[in-house]
Amino acid sequence: MAARHGLNESLGQLVPGGRRDLNQLKQEVQRRADHTMPPLGGIAPEDARAALSSIRSLEREEWARAWSSVGERHEADARAMETRDRAGARESYWRAWRLYHFARWPTENTPARQDARRSALDAFRSYARLLNPPIETVHIPFEGKEIIAYLRLPAGARPVPLVFGIAGLDSRKEDVAAHTDVYLKLGLGLLAIDLPGTGESPHAVADVVSDRIFSAALDYLARRPEVDAGRIVVQGRSWSGYWAAKLAITERGRLRGAVVHGGPIHHYFQPDWLRASLATGEYLFDYLQAKCAMLGAQGLDELVVRARRFSLLDAGILDRPSAPMLAVNGARDSQIPIADLYLLLEHGDAKEAWVNPQGGHMGRSPQWPSSAIAENVLLPWIARRLK
Repeated sequence: MAARHGLNESLGQLVPGGRRDLNQLKQEVQRRADHTMPPLGGIAPEDARAALSSIRSLEREEWARAWSSVGERHEADARAMETRDRAGARESYWRAWRLYHFARWPTENTPARQDARRSALDAFRSYARLLNPPIETVHIPFEGKEIIAYLRLPAGARPVPLVFGIAGLDSRKEDVAAHTDVYLKLGLGLLAIDLPGTGESPHAVADVVSDRIFSAALDYLARRPEVDAGRIVVQGRSWSGYWAAKLAITERGRLRGAVVHGGPIHHYFQPDWLRASLATGEYLFDYLQAKCAMLGAQGLDELVVRARRFSLLDAGILDRPSAPMLAVNGARDSQIPIADLYLLLEHGDAKEAWVNPQGGHMGRSPQWPSSAIAENVLLPWIARRLK
């Protein structure tokens, strides 16, 4: 399947000086695990070393099997502990899920990655049921299929306000649902849902009208008496910031606000940017494959054609009234152009923005890691909108 996307069967992300060779890639992966950097956040450094020690090539199958093998050890430990050590089992399921998740990352385009995807789902759901309160897996009928999402609500008074969290291009709804504690501490619930064209989305390929999925999920939440359907903020991260921006306009009557965290708006979808973005070292590998898989493209040329249709500027909706928006990104983002954030601010209703001049994708920098941005920028804004 990888060949249809225009690259051979080995990893290695294009960077200004060429591709990362095996040693360079392994060093970068270990560095990110050591410093809890995406996409290795949540993977213990010793687990990363164990997986990397068995890898001898850039073959996708070998990489997926190596990370899955370490995940299997933690999953076996978790099963053995379930009846005697609930907390220990929960921790081991978490570690297994993170390893399986990276084994399938960023897109499931080989058999071993597809196996890792299934294992990741099983491990995460085992982890989710051991939480207190647990994460509920919900099934929402949708156009002859179903939307599979996660819902977690804090204990206490009902109904509760809620964050509608959409996963990104290479993340999955499990990534969103796994970090609900920070919301629960604020008295907020969370619904986590996959980006169209990824994960378990009922749209295997994203289309410009895939926001129908999110409207159906909002309909579902309105039927849940535990949820305050009048107090919902949508939170998009990376590619899903696109859908958050669109929903702020098309669903403004049902949203208290929208967080557009590093999302594409218009410039990202232009051919020159799409081609240039593939050379970023911010992304570890298989950026083209992940983009092509989401949009159902067979290669770069078809990706360029399909992407153009997604521009919100060309769609003519940016000047329409919207729910309040917070736009966040880094001025040095090499994956999604900062020009898209500025374009969003120049159209429609007044918005708030936070830009890190030294930040890369989603505003991250050594001084502003993901955790600091969430704690100091995103969560306070969300809490204010939902009070």
